[in-house]
Amino acid sequence: MRVHFHGAAGEVTGSLHEVEAAGHRLLLDCGMIQGSPEAERRNLDPFGFDAAALDALVISHAHIDHIGRVPLLLKRGFRGEIHAQDATADLMRIMLLDSASIAESEAERGNRRRGPGEAPLQPLYTREDVEETMRRVRPLRYDTDSEILPGVRLTFREAGHILGSSVVELRAEGRTLVFSGDLGPKGTPILRDPEPIAAADLVLMESTYGDRLHKDRAETILELGRILEAAWNDGGNVLIPAFAVGRSQELLYWFAKYWDEWKLSRWKIFLDSPMAAKVVAVYDRHTDLFDEDAVRVWKEKPNPFNLPNLHLTESAQDSMAINAIERGAIVIAGSGMANAGRILHHFRQNLDKPQTHVVFVGYQAEGTVGRRLVEGAQWVRIHGRDVRARAQRHTIGGLSAHTDQHGLIEWYGNIAGHPPLALVHGEDKAREALAGEIGERFGVRAVLARPGLTLEV
Repeated sequence: MRVHFHGAAGEVTGSLHEVEAAGHRLLLDCGMIQGSPEAERRNLDPFGFDAAALDALVISHAHIDHIGRVPLLLKRGFRGEIHAQDATADLMRIMLLDSASIAESEAERGNRRRGPGEAPLQPLYTREDVEETMRRVRPLRYDTDSEILPGVRLTFREAGHILGSSVVELRAEGRTLVFSGDLGPKGTPILRDPEPIAAADLVLMESTYGDRLHKDRAETILELGRILEAAWNDGGNVLIPAFAVGRSQELLYWFAKYWDEWKLSRWKIFLDSPMAAKVVAVYDRHTDLFDEDAVRVWKEKPNPFNLPNLHLTESAQDSMAINAIERGAIVIAGSGMANAGRILHHFRQNLDKPQTHVVFVGYQAEGTVGRRLVEGAQWVRIHGRDVRARAQRHTIGGLSAHTDQHGLIEWYGNIAGHPPLALVHGEDKAREALAGEIGERFGVRAVLARPGLTLEV
């Protein structure tokens, strides 16, 4: 087997790895590049391989930086099957339709500003392209050994990152390639812990937080409760940019668990995302994937997805109506990195108010509005207008859906013999720190994957 690296090799988004195995070519993930406008324009670039020559695509999980260019892959000639865990397959349709809708809207807005003689803008792909994509998806269950191509076998293992997230085991030619996808921390609410991997000949491992440790989860939850109390006393609103898959559901879980302690009945809680509301329905269909604590909360507390003061705002009119609320609103809205979506509209209305509290609960990529706010920017540009940022800002690292340096080292350390390792899905600072720690502990020289690099398995 050979692995050719094309994306998420020196950065966190755009996961894209090509594998040659048993005379076949397949992809691990086909994710969208996210971040600054310049970075996102790279989504239009050629893939660096012939899409029509691929025989299969394997998806680790349904976040857009791992699936966001799959419809484009079909537009460029791919005709193979797409393999994804059951829940991932359900989430893919929601995520990709939302992505296509955004692309269509952006093209439409751009064309309204088009000058005489300028060629019309085309969306990266359309909702029709997504439907064609979904016809090629073949759902698989965890821990099921499947032959996806002659001589190539696939097994998905629990990764604990979001619902359906998977560690990928590929076996061919007597060799085993393991791709971590994105690994979640132990004890993540709702989800089961990442499953240990017994053996491998080469491991591709994410390194998003390879240079840092998360806060203790219990301490983090106390901090979130203190922020909500302070925001109530300040008489403002709380804005939480959150990914529609994973983080939004985890926040609702904590709201249910600490309903009484945090006096949440006094708040109006908004899940302001049509996509997140659809994702809630997918979670309800896959409760068999929940951990024991989540099952207990569902039985003993208010259902996190049906809190008495929770409003699922699907229409644009309902979303805009939130802006009339001066205080006492908790608004969870996408996008998680505040580079698009409804959270930007709420920022425009609330960022200049000192009594507003903005809570960041996930990774903020370079070039995004979220990253600039986390780094202390006093002004940010939203929808072509400069907005003063007076709001109080909080970064809650302990809620990350990615495990930290200790978690990555522990997961890799459990693999027999400490096989060769390539670090992907991380900025260089994080990868270098993680590689140093792994080298010191296990005597393994981790490779920092780069686009164009090829490794033998």
